[in-house]
Amino acid sequence: MDYEIELKPLGEWTFQVDVTGARKTHHRVALDPGYYKKLTAGRISAAELVERSFRFLLARESNSSILASFDLGVIGRYFPEYEDMITIRD
Repeated sequence: MDYEIELKPLGEWTFQVDVTGARKTHHRVALDPGYYKKLTAGRISAAELVERSFRFLLARESNSSILASFDLGVIGRYFPEYEDMITIRD
């Protein structure tokens, strides 16, 4: 299924993510600055990391299965391959 993802910053490290698919869902996502640096080394924006993370999730589950509110760091608890697949490398 194709999903449309819309991000709205709620602060420097918090985003509202609206995902439209078979139905529309709303998510509040927090991002720890240290975790952001670990995954991206600052090479992409925090918003881009959140969007890429949602694309990762949506490839594995429906938008209605994604938690309504979470810290980006919890994705790895559910999907151990997350960090390896999402980390920006040289």
